[in-house]
Amino acid sequence: MPFQHRTLPVTAFQQNCSLVWDDTTKQAALIDPGGDIDVLLGAVKQLGLTLEQIWLTHAHIDHAGATGTLARTLGLPIIGPHEGDQFWIDALPQQSQMFGFPPAEAFTPTRWLHDGDTVRIGQCELQVRHCPGHTPGHVVFYEPTTKHAFVGDVLFAGSIGRTDFPQGDFDTLVDSITSRLWPLGDDVRFTPGHGPQSSFGQERRSNPFVGGT
Repeated sequence: MPFQHRTLPVTAFQQNCSLVWDDTTKQAALIDPGGDIDVLLGAVKQLGLTLEQIWLTHAHIDHAGATGTLARTLGLPIIGPHEGDQFWIDALPQQSQMFGFPPAEAFTPTRWLHDGDTVRIGQCELQVRHCPGHTPGHVVFYEPTTKHAFVGDVLFAGSIGRTDFPQGDFDTLVDSITSRLWPLGDDVRFTPGHGPQSSFGQERRSNPFVGGT
């Protein structure tokens, strides 16, 4: 399979940044570079990749904190999230102070994403699903050849994302999961924003928040 990925936990929140790449062309993207830039660039170098893009599921500090600095210093485009998260992007400097993170830069994404869009790295194309609820602009990336999804803070092994942040909504989040993720298939495995991987089938069977839906 040309599509490859590696999970790189970053920040004190142990957020799962994902390094994704086309193994044929060695072109790569980082999904949710929340911090620890040296760790991220070290992995890119170790694997012999060329980092070309930043993809964001949403704009909370632990997912987007290093984005502005990386984009500015390396000249990278920022792809995503949906424009519903603009207010979170604008608040990144305040978020970094509040949670004791290194100073974070606000930014304007090169491209906003919408449900049904696609993103591409090398010859690998991923589908975009808009999945609001945790944040209004949250998106999910799905790679169909490996049946793997990068779901940010929408869904976790045994749990779902928090909905008590500004513009979060529990019913909206449950609807995003059941209407945008479950139709992709029970055999889809996913990397969440925190914690271990799981599959949609496993969560449909046993997740206390969306099991049986």
